[in-house]
Amino acid sequence: MLSDDDRIRYGRQIIYPGFGEIGQERLKASHVLIIGVGGLGCAASIYLTYAGIGHITIVDDDSVELSNLNRQMLHWEKDIGGKKPISAANKLRRINSGIKITALCKKVTEDNADQIISGADVVIDGLDNFQTRFVLNAACVRQGVPFIHAGVNGLLGQITAIVPGKTPCLACIYSTPPVFEETIPVFGVTPALVASLQVMEAIKLIAGFGETLQGRMLYFNGETMEFAYEDLVKNPKCSVCGAGRRNFKENRK
Repeated sequence: MLSDDDRIRYGRQIIYPGFGEIGQERLKASHVLIIGVGGLGCAASIYLTYAGIGHITIVDDDSVELSNLNRQMLHWEKDIGGKKPISAANKLRRINSGIKITALCKKVTEDNADQIISGADVVIDGLDNFQTRFVLNAACVRQGVPFIHAGVNGLLGQITAIVPGKTPCLACIYSTPPVFEETIPVFGVTPALVASLQVMEAIKLIAGFGETLQGRMLYFNGETMEFAYEDLVKNPKCSVCGAGRRNFKENRK
């Protein structure tokens, strides 16, 4: 149940039509997992913290580097050399002391992915490589956990909401993991914008209102300031979510 402080703190979103106190209670009771605490993960975790998500877990095995500081807003000069989840968690707890922040200094692998996402209501993609995204996608499908995928490159961004049993999964969208150059260009504003959209999707999925990007990919081009959508098609022969592979939990909430 919401406290009096909750009603004051989150009052501006509680008054949104279709959301109300029930929506805020659902956020407070939820657990959101963010994999990757870079440009996307930092921005997403900040706005999830402000929104009043009851439990946020941030996962990454990297350390803060000087080259991160043009876009990863939770990491400061004094944090260079330290682990990203610890750096981020320290700031998030100061933003909102009323929620639980868990920091995991781990790399997501095929061996631990199911354990890491167990108990999460939504998983946020803050990764920078498709190999790990595919591992995470498969684990989310197995456990029936919505996976909000996003990626950025320079001033370009993309985002979709993958809901097991309802939408195409990442393996439907890409038959093999795309390969990019090891270092891609990126302006800090791009992951900040795309991560904000990820949080918007997470809030709607958890609270149960509005229209999400299920079955659609949203593309953003910051150089031309254009948005475009693409309808996504489920592959019935997908090795992850296709016929004979459905091990997801339907109607989890």
